[in-house]
Amino acid sequence: MWKSIGIILIGVLIAIKEIPYLRKHRLAREEIFFWLLLLMATGLTAAYVMKVNIPNPLDWIIVLYRPISEALKPWLIE
Repeated sequence: MWKSIGIILIGVLIAIKEIPYLRKHRLAREEIFFWLLLLMATGLTAAYVMKVNIPNPLDWIIVLYRPISEALKPWLIE
C-alpha cells in the first residue's frame, strides 16, 4: 500500500515539475501525450508493486499472428 502511494506521489512530483514547461512553451499536443504516458506508467508501476498479474504484450501479438503463421506454414516448409 505504501509503495503504491509513493509511486503516485512520484508521478505527481514529475507532473508538477514538467507541466509549467509544457504550458510556458504552449505545447498542447505534447502535454496530452505527456499525461497519457504518465498515467499509464504510474498505473502500471503501481499495479506491478501490488503484484497484479499484468499480461505480456507479446502474448497479444502471438494470438494475432498465429493464424496467419499457420496458414502460411504449408507454403514455407518443404
